[in-house]
Amino acid sequence: MKGTKLFALSIFSIAFLSFTPVDKKLIIIDAGHGGNDMGANRNGIYEKNIVLNIGKEIQKFNQVQDKYEVILTRDNDTYSQLAERTDLINKLNPEMVISLHVNNSAKPESEQQGQEIYTQNTESSKKLAEKISKKFDVQKIEEKNLHILRESKAPTVLVELGFINNTKEREYMTSENGQKEIAQKFLEVFNEY
Repeated sequence: MKGTKLFALSIFSIAFLSFTPVDKKLIIIDAGHGGNDMGANRNGIYEKNIVLNIGKEIQKFNQVQDKYEVILTRDNDTYSQLAERTDLINKLNPEMVISLHVNNSAKPESEQQGQEIYTQNTESSKKLAEKISKKFDVQKIEEKNLHILRESKAPTVLVELGFINNTKEREYMTSENGQKEIAQKFLEVFNEY
């Protein structure tokens, strides 16, 4: 009986592994802030929730393909230190890292709109930023000395998805349709990268 169970387990394992792609690439989505770190906010709407929801949409949409796997640095409303996030990223050695954020300005209502992308001082990070810029209304691509960009060994970009204090952008980023569209654009970037 013991031999039969072992044989059945072996057959199942072989079958399972034969359907799992060996060269599946890893992509990390870092939903910024979390927990007590709310990020930017307007009228009770918080950056930490917007980026987490979009990260989850990206991960959900990803389930229909088998070229890459999307991992979130957080999948709930928790905060982890930036050093913990970059340690995780460097251990997993992903193909790319996209840190999601929402922009803000000093004015209560901003006329500024569009995305901003911050890169590492590497060609691969700048190439990733260029790919993303073709899908969004990017106003600026700039190299910046931010922890996640400086400490991540993989090609990494930080994307400001829009201005929380621009009513039109805030409504779009918090809508179900807007979050799905943003997620879909990132999936297109992954497929073209």
